[in-house]
Amino acid sequence: MSAVTPRFSRRLAVLFFAGSVAVEMANAQDGRTDTRGSFGVPLQPFSLRETADVWPRAEPICVAYYAPRSQPALAPRAESVEDDLERTNTFPEINSNRPMVAGDRAILRNAIAYAPSHAPDNIKNAIWAVNTLRRKPYVWGGGHASFNDYGYDCSGAVSFALHYAGLLDAPLPSSDLRHYGRRGRGRWITIYSRNGHTFAIIAGLRLDTTDLRDGGDVGPRWYADGRDTRGFNACHPVGW
Repeated sequence: MSAVTPRFSRRLAVLFFAGSVAVEMANAQDGRTDTRGSFGVPLQPFSLRETADVWPRAEPICVAYYAPRSQPALAPRAESVEDDLERTNTFPEINSNRPMVAGDRAILRNAIAYAPSHAPDNIKNAIWAVNTLRRKPYVWGGGHASFNDYGYDCSGAVSFALHYAGLLDAPLPSSDLRHYGRRGRGRWITIYSRNGHTFAIIAGLRLDTTDLRDGGDVGPRWYADGRDTRGFNACHPVGW
């Protein structure tokens, strides 16, 4: 027992010495970690609270969702119409061949009437529409069953002009045109009617189916000269 005690004491002393050295080394190492890391780089203090303050809380990501809208159907575009009235007489406005002259009175050139620039649009349309009839023949009763006809008589031609001025919905015979609108001459249109014949003065030009120079009924034509109005009743569209 006495032999063992000294050996045990030496081992205990060695362990105590080794432990003291380890504690001193650890303390020395702890002193370095306050300021520098293992590679000599200064370390930044770390704190959960500071991290939470420095880095803002992530906001939830909002993704907008747009439901597809049904596109409205586009209205069909109107096709351009060129000289369709001359072929069919079914359009209330002329989209081509619109000769015009400055002023208040129409003029006649090569059997074509030039509408005055100061005239209202419906008067211009009437003039341009009648231009498309300049090669149509005289046909008794023509232009009465329909505004679109292969020939016209006197009241049919005048009804055609009034229709394309937007002033008449259905053709009228001469007897009805005698009482059309208001009595007397108009500003832009004057209708002269009697039993058996009708003609009109539109912006200074005469629309007539009778050729007074050569005689006979030739069909709807423009004339720059007037004619004897005795025996005719003068009337005009209200306001025109």
